[in-house]
Amino acid sequence: MRFARFVALGDSQTEGLNDLDGLGAPVGWAGRLAQRLAATTSPGLEYHNLALRRCRAAHVRTVQLPAALALQPDLATVAVGMNDVLRHDCDLDSVAADIEATVAALRETGCTVAMMTFPDIGRMIPLMGWLRPRERRLNADVRAIAERYDAALLDIFPLEMCGETRVWSPDRIHGSTFGHERIAEGMAELLGVPDADPDWSCADPAYIPGRVAALVRDLRWVTGYMAPWLLGQLRA
Repeated sequence: MRFARFVALGDSQTEGLNDLDGLGAPVGWAGRLAQRLAATTSPGLEYHNLALRRCRAAHVRTVQLPAALALQPDLATVAVGMNDVLRHDCDLDSVAADIEATVAALRETGCTVAMMTFPDIGRMIPLMGWLRPRERRLNADVRAIAERYDAALLDIFPLEMCGETRVWSPDRIHGSTFGHERIAEGMAELLGVPDADPDWSCADPAYIPGRVAALVRDLRWVTGYMAPWLLGQLRA
């Protein structure tokens, strides 16, 4: 399918944090997907990334959505909700309502919408596995919304790839360049881009640590990233 204007909505993962070009600007899976589209099915594609780090589903609905509608896209991606899951004041009913309102408004214009579930945090960071019930609920809502509005869905949660060390940047929350490349390939396959890699989600056991190595890695992560993040949450 050929697209003229692609708009990406979401948070830091879509913004492309920790996946930088030669000038230090974020690229991310959405930027890489735009490049793939422009080079194949959609020459001359106009691309706008409205995603913003630390934002939540309500911000996408109230700030990013009006800006996206003004751009009149024929392709949009919507991926948001994990910042809500990580917060102490998480209200999953409100999160789902905000995501649904965003997708509904885009689909009403005839825009193709692509969504994704979120990677299994228990594979990424075993010590954060207690968040799985929230994440499972969020992903169930995302799947239901995609089905209701006939949006394309990339289901990332069940993939063993989520446990690979090379998929994540050192903070273990944001994707590495390799991780963003893999998600871009998954989205490309979902949208029917020629020559998209059908093996984009295949896991390599060499990059999945054993229990002891995973525990050591998690303890280092707690002191280097989790503790400062918790302090920031308390001050917020």
